[in-house]
Amino acid sequence: MPKADAAFVDLLRAELGEVAIVTGSDADDQTIDAYGKPTAIDSVIVRPANVNEVSFTVKACADAGIAIVSQGGNTGLSKGTYLPEHQPSIILSLARLNQIESIDPERWTITAQAGVTIQAVQEAAAGVGRLFAPDWGARGSASVGGAVATDAGGNNVVRYGNMRDNVMGIEAVLADGSIWDGRRSLRKDSSGYDLKHLFIGSEGTLGVVTSAVLKLVPATPYATSTLAAITGLDALMPLLTLAQKHGAGTLTAFELIPDVAMARVDELFGRGKAIDAGTEFSVLVKLASSEPVDDMIASFLSAGVDAGYIVDAIVAGTPDQEASLWTLRDDIPPSTTYRETQHHGIKLDTAVPIDHIEEFIRRITASAKEIAPMALCYGFGHIGDGNIHMMILPITEETIEPWLEVKPAMEAAIDETVFDLDGTLSAEHGVGLLLRDRVGPQKQELEWDMMRSVQRALDPDNVFNPGKLIPDPAS
Repeated sequence: MPKADAAFVDLLRAELGEVAIVTGSDADDQTIDAYGKPTAIDSVIVRPANVNEVSFTVKACADAGIAIVSQGGNTGLSKGTYLPEHQPSIILSLARLNQIESIDPERWTITAQAGVTIQAVQEAAAGVGRLFAPDWGARGSASVGGAVATDAGGNNVVRYGNMRDNVMGIEAVLADGSIWDGRRSLRKDSSGYDLKHLFIGSEGTLGVVTSAVLKLVPATPYATSTLAAITGLDALMPLLTLAQKHGAGTLTAFELIPDVAMARVDELFGRGKAIDAGTEFSVLVKLASSEPVDDMIASFLSAGVDAGYIVDAIVAGTPDQEASLWTLRDDIPPSTTYRETQHHGIKLDTAVPIDHIEEFIRRITASAKEIAPMALCYGFGHIGDGNIHMMILPITEETIEPWLEVKPAMEAAIDETVFDLDGTLSAEHGVGLLLRDRVGPQKQELEWDMMRSVQRALDPDNVFNPGKLIPDPAS
């Protein structure tokens, strides 16, 4: 894994200042991914303080033939910030671009630099009586730039959409160091290609996003969640329909919570199971509005019970209870529940059309039972948008080796199921290196060729995050 030579690093240091350059063990400490694995060894991290310094860095790298891997909050799960193995490179950290540049409540926008955390944007919006809707567990460390680069999703997509639906304009540095300021706040603009969408979800392969104009929505001070134990997976779609009907315009989240994951959270933290009705699955449903929604929640639950889909339910009656239910949801991923062995497992970021959710979960579960009986398999996540995070992972040291022997076969079965159901391997975490060599069959080759053409046009020398996102034609 070659790195930029000392003379080049000295050039950057002279222009950007000593504080902008991180090397040695200090760099190693900042290149550990969400699985606890290093994204680089003996790397150089460059930390520009503004868009002009980003521009200088990009141009210098382009002139010297050095690759650039942009880094946001380093919370990614798809190996999107791993350095190339056969090309000198730097990590371009956007951490110092951490300013909220403007808040315009009348325009319903907030403009934030790439290094601002999602939580900071949320808090700034709340300070002017507005809501920035995208939300997920890593909100305190995930950054605007990274969220734009991966088109991040989260818990509220069913109502507000992915990051793409909440970005109105961006500023980006292109491969020759030029700065494109596309930070417009227009709600409607039919004057040509909407170029910002090329960069949203591009995983840093087309340029460096340095700032974004983000959409704000009305605040929802009245939010109520319910955790309802359900009869089975066949209840999911009817219950989603009931939630949309009885919570019209207020349904914000609709999450699948497996009992095995709830039990594990209780085992680890001793909080007690939030609900214990003896069912395999529950759903966590949130309604939020500018007016009280308690009657809507009650109506939804009553309809679900009458239809025979809900066995038992609890309703958050206080802000603390509301927070407790969503802490449970945040704690379910294996990065919390099976931290010691989770890096050996498979964490799916798949999405399928919502009417295929039940079939998808059943087929993956059956494949895991046949191929990997030594592994734990369960699914959770965003039922409202079809984004199901299935987990297949060893949970004891003794099962790691036999699991690793069958892991490739399990991945092949997953891919076959996803593509058969017209799904995607990457719904909100990105492709990165993790899925690059598996995602090819998901699209027609013509579509991949169109993407390659866009990449060559914007980055002809392959400076930005080489080897990520787009599969090799030969694969």
